[in-house]
Formats: sequence, C-alpha cells, structure tokens
Amino acid sequence: MALSTDLYINLRKDILQGRLKQGEKLTEQKICDEYGISRTPVREAFRQLELEGFIETMPNRGAFVRGFSPQDIQDMYELRKAYEILAVKWAIDRITKEEFDKLEEAFEFMEFYTQKKDAEKMLNINMSFHELIYKASHNRILYNALSSYQFYMKYSKVNKNYTANHLEKVLDEHRAIFDAFKKKDVEAGINAISMHLDNAKLRANDLSSNNTYHAKGF
Repeated sequence: MALSTDLYINLRKDILQGRLKQGEKLTEQKICDEYGISRTPVREAFRQLELEGFIETMPNRGAFVRGFSPQDIQDMYELRKAYEILAVKWAIDRITKEEFDKLEEAFEFMEFYTQKKDAEKMLNINMSFHELIYKASHNRILYNALSSYQFYMKYSKVNKNYTANHLEKVLDEHRAIFDAFKKKDVEAGINAISMHLDNAKLRANDLSSNNTYHAKGF
C-alpha cells in the first residue's frame, strides 16, 4: 500500500505540474520500469488517480491523462473559497488556546519573512497558517477537502508571480484574518478570508509584471 500511495502522489504531482501532459497515455509497464515496482501498486495508483479525475481508463486502449483545464483551476478557487469561509466561521468559534497560539506564531513568522523578502519561506508559512485554520474548524471532512485543494494549487502548473508589493499585500490580508480570530469576530473573519481568496485568484492570473520572482503559494 505504501508503494501505491507514494506512486499516486508522484504521478499526481507530475500531472499537476504538466510533466505528464493532457491526453498522454500511461502504460503500466513503463511505470513499473521507471519506478522499479510490480504491476499491483501501479494498478492501485491508477485506480486512485481515476477516482479523483486525474486519468481516464478506456476499455482496450489504456489509461490517459485528463489533467486540469484553466477552467478547472478557476473552479478550484471558487470551491476553496466556499469551504474556507466555512472553515474560518467554525474555527473562530471552536479554536483552542493552543491552536490560537500556533496561529499567532505562524502569523509572526509571516511578518518576519515578509520583512526579509523571503518569498518561498513566507509562502510556506502562509500554507501552514491556512492549515491551522482548517484544523481549528474541528471538522475532519472539511479539513480533508481543503487540504486537497491546497495540494492541487501548490503543485499546479498555473504558477504565481509575486513582487515585493504582493508579499506586503498578502501579509496585510492575513493580518485581517488573524485580527478577526483575536477579536472572535466571525463576520470580520468571513470578510477577510473572502477578500484574501478573491485577491489570490487575481494574483494567480497576474503574469504581466517585469520585476517578479517565482513562488508558489496563496
């Protein structure tokens, strides 16, 4: 099972990052040879990938990469927004003292790395900040759904370019979210996360800046 899980994760990353192209055929033997494994974990990985819509198996033809269209990616942002609004709402009501302390620590690290202009570390902490909110919702189904969206967006071939100004804006958006948790203000939290995710969607499509550096994050 561990082999099939690792293979599934690797193939999923390859599809999201475009290394495996839409319409490309996947053959069991080629994957077996590449990873040095038997057909059983390959078939299990293919089964999981098909369940999630990453590949499609056609009778007498084999498995083909479906991938994600630009519309799929845009739809992910909308779905994530709907779920994350619910996560913030529940988390503000349900967060424990220990969880709040971790959220505060994550935000302080975001401030530190923004000041250092360290995009990669700042945005990694950004993802941790959101995951802490998912956990603080104390709803396993919602946590699993949002964690999947985080994975999709992190490894998606649809990249984001951030200027130093973008980092400051991202920090300000998270400050508004964190302040809502400090005040236990659900309405403010919903407004803050909505604005943040709307802006994240716009930043994902902003590829026109000349003074940019590559980073993955929200």
